[in-house]
Amino acid sequence: MTLSVPAAASTDVRTAADALEAGIDHLRSRQDAAGWWKGDLDTNVTMDAEDLMLRHVLDISDDDRTAGAARWIRSQQRADGTWATFAGGPGDLSTTAEAWVALRLAGVDAADPSMLAAAAFVRAQGGVESTRVFTRIWLALVGLWSWDDLPAMPPELIHLPRWFPLNVSDWACWARQTVVPLTVVSTLRPTHPVDFGVDELRTGAAPPSWAPIWTWSGFFSRLDVGLHAYARAARRGPLAAIRRGAMRKAGEWILARQEADGGWGGIQPPWVYSVMALVLLGYPREHPAVRAAIAGLDGFTLVTDSPDGPVIRLEACQSPVWDTCLAVNALHDAAVPADDPAVVAGTRWLLDEQVTATGDWGVQRPELRSGGWAFEFENDVYPDTDDTAEVVLALRRSEHEGQSDGERAELQAAVDRGLDWAAGMVSGDGGWGAFDADNTRELINKLPFCDFGEVIDPPSADVTGHVVEALAAEGRAASEVCVRGVRWLLDAQEADGSWFGRWGANHLYGTGGVVPALVAAGVDPASSAIRRAVRWLHDHQNDDGGWGEDLRSYVDPAWIGRGASTPSQTAWALLALIAAGDRGPAAERGVRWLVEQQRPDGGWDEEQFTGTGFPGDFYIAYHLYRVVFPISALGRWVHGWDLGGGAA
Repeated sequence: MTLSVPAAASTDVRTAADALEAGIDHLRSRQDAAGWWKGDLDTNVTMDAEDLMLRHVLDISDDDRTAGAARWIRSQQRADGTWATFAGGPGDLSTTAEAWVALRLAGVDAADPSMLAAAAFVRAQGGVESTRVFTRIWLALVGLWSWDDLPAMPPELIHLPRWFPLNVSDWACWARQTVVPLTVVSTLRPTHPVDFGVDELRTGAAPPSWAPIWTWSGFFSRLDVGLHAYARAARRGPLAAIRRGAMRKAGEWILARQEADGGWGGIQPPWVYSVMALVLLGYPREHPAVRAAIAGLDGFTLVTDSPDGPVIRLEACQSPVWDTCLAVNALHDAAVPADDPAVVAGTRWLLDEQVTATGDWGVQRPELRSGGWAFEFENDVYPDTDDTAEVVLALRRSEHEGQSDGERAELQAAVDRGLDWAAGMVSGDGGWGAFDADNTRELINKLPFCDFGEVIDPPSADVTGHVVEALAAEGRAASEVCVRGVRWLLDAQEADGSWFGRWGANHLYGTGGVVPALVAAGVDPASSAIRRAVRWLHDHQNDDGGWGEDLRSYVDPAWIGRGASTPSQTAWALLALIAAGDRGPAAERGVRWLVEQQRPDGGWDEEQFTGTGFPGDFYIAYHLYRVVFPISALGRWVHGWDLGGGAA
């Protein structure tokens, strides 16, 4: 079924079509011979600082790597001496403290003017005493903080049954993979001292007073005292056997979730704590699991040249499945034939990446047959509904006349199995989280060491929108699960007409994903919900014709829908407007902005971070976003859009 939309003015179509063709050529040039796409991922220098500290702790430091990482960290320092969590953002206390320590570890003098400026900022923000718990854990690992002054993390957590609050399954997948090895590390309390101190970063301020005992924060602060006492008692006597059993089970849990690339979850935090935990539990450096873990981390390393020598940085994760399905969808949106070699190669690679093994998600959905897709090259334990939905949208349009009956059957079987899995992962309220169903127990947020990032995975508008769109595209709009998903989305609309974006920045991402999903699922573009979203987009268009939203919108509502125009965010706004049937002046100006901002090589520049790891704490710049989303938007502008998200 095709959404009837008026053609754009002929000049715009011609100019947009030229830009579209250049974008397609650029995207083709970035495809790997194996069929996949993968753009670099930028985060912040805590990845590199912690990598240097990890290598010190494991005694595997290398002078060349240390020097290269130090060059990268120094290159990211801002003029005021601080480090931020995203390009253009404000200085961040914990990031700056970790960068300072890493540079001292690399031999930079504390009297260096840049180090003095960083130290002054840290002290002005409350000193290392006010940094997040994870920062102080790293300081403890290198002998710069006392383990006694960190929250207790008992390994007995691994024994808690599912019905008991705070059990392992209550944590989001990324959090449980981090917390389990951290319980081992914090119990064994390793210390690998460095030859410098952090007095320059201290204020000497007393710790804050406890909250009242009748609050959760106050209760858990007092419980932490009891857990520290238990930890001391468990070092000997009858409790020691219980603790040893918990440590052994934690080690087995960690090993069972190591992926084929040597990592855990394909992301840095559980990876580094898991390899430390294994070494502390007695696994030698030569053990296959330890060797694979270290080699896998090396595989996340990016090296570039500079006049001063190689610059080395570590990606927090890699996104080939996500990038590839978005790239194939972009080519489909651009009306590239399904039998085009780039589409065929991308489709074949995606088919081979379908996960058929049961992972941790099976705890909540034990009867559900596996069939999703993950984010990374190797992450069979944790496929996610977001990737799965976007892969389904890509694969369903990849059928072509040159395929054999067997190939068509294989393609449809993969689509059906993936969509069945995604539909089965719906939460009880009708929405979808990314990795687990019904991962919503908020009590976990009150724990003393949960002061950074998200630790649960509740349904979000962007993920729910993607799954709803995939269901509708495959003719399941009338199914109960899709109808409930639409209702969830309508209920989640913000008062201003936008939708919150959990995994992308921010309301532009949420709105850009939800509006096409609702229209595809049968919501009338003239409905009040869609018209309110369109008005919000009109109201937040920049004077230059583009759209942008600063990541500070996650903590300061004044930034919602406000920020410098970016290619990816302008494309998200256009995807919503085109789906809503709005091809008026606002959309025309947005298209014109994309055309005018295109580089001669067909790509676009985007300094800003527009991806989200943890709202308010951790952000990502996906280098391929600035290419795939503009191509999708221009493709739908030039060629029209059907209710399945493709070219008409």
